[in-house]
Amino acid sequence: MSHWQCIQGLQVAIDGPSGSGKGTIAAMLGDELGLPVLDTGLLYRYMGWYVEEHGASLDDENAVLSMLGDAVAVMDWRADGIFVAQGNEKKDCTSLLRSESAGSSASKVAVMPQVRVALLGVQRDIAKLGCVMDGRDIGTVVLPDAQAKFYLTASQRERARRRWSQLKAKGEEVDLDSIAADLKARDARDIDRDCAPLEKAMDAIQIDSTTMSMDDVVDRILNVLERRKLITKNE
Repeated sequence: MSHWQCIQGLQVAIDGPSGSGKGTIAAMLGDELGLPVLDTGLLYRYMGWYVEEHGASLDDENAVLSMLGDAVAVMDWRADGIFVAQGNEKKDCTSLLRSESAGSSASKVAVMPQVRVALLGVQRDIAKLGCVMDGRDIGTVVLPDAQAKFYLTASQRERARRRWSQLKAKGEEVDLDSIAADLKARDARDIDRDCAPLEKAMDAIQIDSTTMSMDDVVDRILNVLERRKLITKNE
């Protein structure tokens, strides 16, 4: 049960680079507020994965676009992940989409302007009833009218360490320096892309979580929402 009462249709936008903790924070916040959590990065990971699964090149925007309709048609994007229709069943492919290779694929798809435009409507439709949404251009492009916007960041080394720790916990053999190098390359792609680059919205509150616990970050966000009267405590 949620500890808070939210205003109708509350949209909380959380942006930030890879490894900044935005996914974890969004999940914790959604649990606190009783709002669905929509990870837009997962949507791009799904598109990259789908294209590769069907043997097309991630360097060919036209090929990616040609598959977009079918990819969306079989996709069920929920708060707990992305499910794909296979016959009469829906397969949960979320764990596949959390891999490092899927992340690299996503960053290639995410630089394609026409793909971003096509996926924009999907994201906005799902967000209408209220949500916590995290990604890289939520406050600037996807939900520019969101009532609350936050930009999470942390040092590049700390972000790499967090990612390394996550993968180790899953039993994967990973090298911290390799993850740091991949993260640096991903940051550059996200920041330098022409279409919807990673940037802080003018009206977003920036939180550097390098030396903060996830609980502290969530508390800070809740304080902001309460102060703005976007949420009130349940008696």
